[in-house]
Amino acid sequence: MINKAIIAVILAGFGAQLVKLVVLWFRHKRLTWHDLVVTGGMPSSHSAFVVALATIIYLQEGTSSAFAISLVLALIVLRDAFGVRRSVGMEGKAIQKLFQMHHLRSKFHYSLGHSPREVIVGSLIGFAVALIVHLCL
Repeated sequence: MINKAIIAVILAGFGAQLVKLVVLWFRHKRLTWHDLVVTGGMPSSHSAFVVALATIIYLQEGTSSAFAISLVLALIVLRDAFGVRRSVGMEGKAIQKLFQMHHLRSKFHYSLGHSPREVIVGSLIGFAVALIVHLCL
């Protein structure tokens, strides 16, 4: 038997990452290897992963213990994506600016996290993919 949860999660996460690459391509007219693994940006693939997981478990099992666990996981990831990671990314941006002002070299990398809109779009992708997988497989 095919595991719909695994398929939904993989399709949602990689689908959101593919959308992100398309957005980057239209914005910059080029892509780099770094763009394949970059975090942050539109849409949030983390959100797509966890919302797809919670949705497909709910569609298959209803309000089971597995659904409760996946829902809590999803809420933590979603909150972290636009809360903590966003704040830390803004601090990273400020640190990078200080390095530039003082002409210091660094391979310092920061990830900005997500805006609420990026999290919502990623969540909608996850929900839609899970629904399609549930109905079509």
